[in-house]
Amino acid sequence: MIPKIPDIIPLSPQGWVDYELLDSGDGAKLERFGKYTLVRPDKGILWRKALPPQRWEEADAIFQQPESGEGHWVQKRPVPERWLMHYHELAFWARLTPFRHTGVFPEQSPQWDWIDKQIRSASAPVNVLNLFAYTGIATLAAAAAGATVTHVDASRPTVAWARENANAAGLQDRPVRWILDDVLKYVRRESRRGQRYDGIIMDPPVFGRGPKGEIWRFEKSFPLLLEACKEILSEQPRFILITAYAIQESGLLLYNLLSEWMKSKGGRVTVGELVMQDTAGQRPLSTAIYARWSCGED
Repeated sequence: MIPKIPDIIPLSPQGWVDYELLDSGDGAKLERFGKYTLVRPDKGILWRKALPPQRWEEADAIFQQPESGEGHWVQKRPVPERWLMHYHELAFWARLTPFRHTGVFPEQSPQWDWIDKQIRSASAPVNVLNLFAYTGIATLAAAAAGATVTHVDASRPTVAWARENANAAGLQDRPVRWILDDVLKYVRRESRRGQRYDGIIMDPPVFGRGPKGEIWRFEKSFPLLLEACKEILSEQPRFILITAYAIQESGLLLYNLLSEWMKSKGGRVTVGELVMQDTAGQRPLSTAIYARWSCGED
């Protein structure tokens, strides 16, 4: 028998006004976040730049990453401490962080749209858990669609940032719980309390630390988290969404784990990559892998 191998489905952002991947090449990306252009390194980009050097040199800020030691931003023109960005009805703050990120991951926008669809199509209220929730744009998407959301992250500054985003989006009065905690410990406590969720979102890192120094290693901790999450899933769940960055495994790892977990629930599992395409060269750039389960149409 020939084994059935799932299709690897790429998801590419559509509908952005405040973001554009202008060019990519020679280990870097030239991007526009709102009205500011940034250059950020990306080791996976081995092709050549499409735009002339002058266009890259005109960037407002460049993140310089030495071979050893910490990187830092070099601002050619003043960039504010934070600036407001929008995606459809959502609003959120971008910043230049010491880790080259801005707090906004534009490649995730197809997932925000999908979360919105899963919640709005439900015939009953949806209770959502967002783990490793970072600056919380997925939390905003779920709350804006009408869900009750529990937002969990181990970093106090990013939880504060996520709450600022909720205020910026006018969602501060929506039913969102903001939790500073180690994700695995929190899920296990929720299980003991009998709490159940209809939708679970997670973006597990390769390595991390909880607020009390708890160690997270993807290859050891992630299977434990999935086992714990089985205990907090409602009888009639709506969706599961898993995204992973910077891990060596393919999306088939997530597909196999999620398919095994949700086997008794029916529904559909899809797997793929989050893909950006630069405007100048029209070249696809894979940024992350994902797997997602839904109880009905994807």
